[in-house]
Amino acid sequence: MLSVGNLSRINETEFDYDGLDRLFKPHSIGVIGASSTSTKIGGLPILFSLTNGFGGKIYPINPKASEIQGLKAYPAIAEVSGKVDVAIIAVPAHMALHAVDDAIAAGVRGIVLFTSGFAEVGEDGTRAQAELTARVRAAGVRLLGPNCVGYMDLPARVFATFAPGLQQGAPKVGRIGLVSQSGAYGIYAFALARERGIGLSRWITTGNEGDVDFADVLAWLARDPGTDVILGYMEGCRNGNKLRAALAQAREAGKPVVITKVGRTPVGATAAASHTGALAGTDAVFDAVFRQYGAYRVHSIEEFFDLGYVFATTRKSTGRRLGVLTVSGGGGIVIADAAVDLGLELPALSTAAQEKIHALVPFAASRNPVDVTGQITNDASLLEKAMTVMLEDGNFDLLIVFLAASGRGPLGAEFAKQIVEMRQNHPDKVFCAVSIFTDEVRVSLERAGCVVFQDPTRALGALSALSRFPRDSSRVVHGTNTPENTIELEPRTYGQRESLALLEAAGVPCAQNWEVKSAEAAATLADKLKRPLVAKISSPDIAHKSDIGGVILNLQSGQAMADAYERIVASVARARPDARIDGVLLSPMETGGIECIVGVNRDPVFGPVVMLGLGGVFVEVLRDVSLRVAPITEADALAMIGELRGCQLFNGVRGHPPADVPSLVRLLVRLSEFAIATGASLDSLDINPVLVRSVDEGVVALDGLIIGRAQQS
Repeated sequence: MLSVGNLSRINETEFDYDGLDRLFKPHSIGVIGASSTSTKIGGLPILFSLTNGFGGKIYPINPKASEIQGLKAYPAIAEVSGKVDVAIIAVPAHMALHAVDDAIAAGVRGIVLFTSGFAEVGEDGTRAQAELTARVRAAGVRLLGPNCVGYMDLPARVFATFAPGLQQGAPKVGRIGLVSQSGAYGIYAFALARERGIGLSRWITTGNEGDVDFADVLAWLARDPGTDVILGYMEGCRNGNKLRAALAQAREAGKPVVITKVGRTPVGATAAASHTGALAGTDAVFDAVFRQYGAYRVHSIEEFFDLGYVFATTRKSTGRRLGVLTVSGGGGIVIADAAVDLGLELPALSTAAQEKIHALVPFAASRNPVDVTGQITNDASLLEKAMTVMLEDGNFDLLIVFLAASGRGPLGAEFAKQIVEMRQNHPDKVFCAVSIFTDEVRVSLERAGCVVFQDPTRALGALSALSRFPRDSSRVVHGTNTPENTIELEPRTYGQRESLALLEAAGVPCAQNWEVKSAEAAATLADKLKRPLVAKISSPDIAHKSDIGGVILNLQSGQAMADAYERIVASVARARPDARIDGVLLSPMETGGIECIVGVNRDPVFGPVVMLGLGGVFVEVLRDVSLRVAPITEADALAMIGELRGCQLFNGVRGHPPADVPSLVRLLVRLSEFAIATGASLDSLDINPVLVRSVDEGVVALDGLIIGRAQQS
């Protein structure tokens, strides 16, 4: 597991880039299990390499053949006279380990193992895969697979794959790298890319990930000079910190990452785990990690490629101010509605600019959307003139031009020419043309850096993602405050009093509390304090006190407190006769402010995860929460607050003053530091509620529960 120090500054030594280069950049390939039948798994890599122009050496290995597909065949890889950089292995499972040993002995530095029958089939397969992994790692050889479909390097024409989809042709060369944990889905994806005319740089399937995994490939693509955008299909993850490091590498390289992460439902998670043997993990935590590192999670193959296409075609980081130029009032309304739903801004043109639009078309809609109507059919120059007015007004980062069906008509090429010229004159803006264009016209627009869609809502979804992309490629900042001391928790539940004491020692502001053992003691203390109090059951066995009558509020006298003590103890004893009762806790009655819940839970993939939610006791009903993996920064904490659906409450609403957001931010960071300090001994932690007071008045934890965890051997 990475240390806190490593998390604070993830460095490139986490990934074996040299080894991955040797695996993915071969000059010669040996195929163990090569077949003269070009449609078989052992024959397809040879066929694809020969027909697609691989310039290196290909060595078929098969003891039963002297020639395969016109190439000299060898009985064993050890008998190849030349150097073999990468061995492709296409043999049955019972022969795979022997073939791997032969390849290692022959000096290969990379192996692509197509063979299935390993961790995906049960305990015996899992043991065989563990042995396979141990052998290649002991030899310093990188392994892709087992149970993978291989990879392609499109610019170098390397086709170390048996993907049947290549029989209909390879995708064109482009700037998008695609990594998939599923071979078949990966084939489906590249076939769709080919049909849409989207170019790829690399296509890599990882299969069971006996050695090289999704994170390795992601980090390697982040350094690949031929890749600008990374698309990934993901089912699970074994090492959350490694995935975070890879996402950080991509973020720092300025490369957008678009991920389809499946296993969102219990059924899907079970299917994903059985498919590759990887942990599906908690879906909400994966969501949080992707947000934390600026990756885009999508749920459809259309959105997957829409985002990849836009990022690869127009790489300008931009703002969210959208200008809409349309020839259809209805089309303009569709675009405006979708843009608002996606959080894009539609600023109105200035009065002077609107007057210029009306001078062009007196009956045009001129605010934004700008509708030049069908008059554009009579005067094609209206398009260029209207674009000029809108862009010179200076209020827009993106311009979408909706031409309805005009793109394929006689004026389509002329309209495209005008858009291209406008793009050249305004290279800092993003241009999107929406219409039905001929292929020739579409390509002319794309070559100029304009994106083209037929569906305006899909266009806006991709443009919205583009507008959110980080504007710089500075290093990802992780939480960096390494705790001075570690905290070893016992494997038990800590009651409220103990929990708050631990948290207060960690810098979390906590409410005063006093534990009393009798009704008389409670009354005496209440009379002494002379202030409204709250009484709560004190028990390490009870998490939800109010559910069983374990909390009474606003007690203002000794007698009221004595009565409350008796009622609480009796109610809890009836509801939970098994619970240990230590007494009753008294604390000052707090009013006003915003009730939140904050906590930490240990995720099986990513470790401690910090949670913030609105609602106090109603959090499970409202389900308005935000997550980040620890350690977090103040910027992370502020983003968590902004992600809550009810975040406007912190700005002050309906006469309530703004809340002390900086104090809540500091509390979240300190909680993150506490989670790191306790390490693997912390199972979960809840502070519920945390009262967020008005500006400059701070925050206070009113109740807390910490559960320690037995150390794993």
